[in-house]
Amino acid sequence: MKIMAVNSLFRELFRRYENNPILTAADWPYRANSVFNAGATLLASGETLLLVRVEDRRGISHLTVARSEDGIRNWRIDSQPTLMPDPQNHPEEVWGIEDPRITWVEELAQFAVVYTSYSTSGPLVSLALTKDFRHFERRGVVMPPEDKDAALFPRRFNGRWALIHRPIANFPANRANIWISLSPDMKHWGDHTVVLEARRGAWWDANKIGLSPQPIETPEGWLLIYHGVRMTPAGCLYRLGLALLDLNDPTKVLRRGDEWVFGPEEPYERVGDVGDVVFPCGVTVDAKTREVRLYYGAADTSISMATGNVEALLDWLKTNS
Repeated sequence: MKIMAVNSLFRELFRRYENNPILTAADWPYRANSVFNAGATLLASGETLLLVRVEDRRGISHLTVARSEDGIRNWRIDSQPTLMPDPQNHPEEVWGIEDPRITWVEELAQFAVVYTSYSTSGPLVSLALTKDFRHFERRGVVMPPEDKDAALFPRRFNGRWALIHRPIANFPANRANIWISLSPDMKHWGDHTVVLEARRGAWWDANKIGLSPQPIETPEGWLLIYHGVRMTPAGCLYRLGLALLDLNDPTKVLRRGDEWVFGPEEPYERVGDVGDVVFPCGVTVDAKTREVRLYYGAADTSISMATGNVEALLDWLKTNS
């Protein structure tokens, strides 16, 4: 009975939209293999904007904007790719650009888009700034290979910008932890600090973890939704967990959930180009209701949405960390 009660609580933390998936390649105005792993933000107009990873039939990814008044239906999708790889000027993008996270930076009055560039030496972290998601100022490489799952915090800490990211160490055994690095100018980065370590053994988040959507600012700290990858005989299994970082020093971990809170269950999450994957790159939070909308890639094939509540997530962390 106790196990059933805990599982019921997990299902309540995030509720899937009943008509998932909300976007597939069939919705696209041009030919695509799959659409998934979208960054998300709320615009001043109240619209929801998704910056969608679109994989073409070569296997190369680019980014395209989709907008919706209610964040669920009637998506208006750019008729052409919004941000294409530019290997002539940015050779690190030769094999595509992927998995954006969007942060509104009040000091710059711009959105910071941190994304993965796929170079001949492996994936790395790149940064671009935009005011309108039509014109982008590429800042280029932020972190060298192999590194990904990155987002910029929306404000400085003691005068320095903070980037959360996930480098992979070849020793031991390609273990991947979540780090934070600091910069005075978004170009020169240092004071690299491990924030969350992948656990060992049979844990759901053993050996490989990474940031999912951009951090959520709350009065209690920075709420992180992160993914853990469990290696099984049938392949990798991607699920989500929660952590809380100090509001004024995000290198300090206040809480970390022991158990996963959201994982692949539905057919559209279990079957696709890469099965058994829920992978959010974007989240929006309603300032009044505190509703969290989690936009996630399902099986690397489509985009789905689940809802939760900031206070409910924080309360769960208090008793499950």
